[in-house]
Amino acid sequence: MAEIIIPTPLRKFADNQATIAVAGDNILSAIEDLVTQFPDLKKQIFDAQGQIKRFIRIYKGEDDIESLDNEKTAIEADTVISIIPAIAGGAN
Repeated sequence: MAEIIIPTPLRKFADNQATIAVAGDNILSAIEDLVTQFPDLKKQIFDAQGQIKRFIRIYKGEDDIESLDNEKTAIEADTVISIIPAIAGGAN
């Protein structure tokens, strides 16, 4: 099974787990499995239209899926997927 790394701000929606094993053959099916396991994550990751929110970055290993095949990017059993939510703020 592939593994998704849950960022600290989202862990409270995933029983405080840092990593979660997921099933699927592409990024979207893996994330859908994740939100099936932890329904509270769904509204944190998906918008009202069922699309991954624009400000969330997803990586397959070291590669942003936008440079690959987006949500259709194929995954293997040893794939590590990272969810990176945008962080706002900074100095003036």
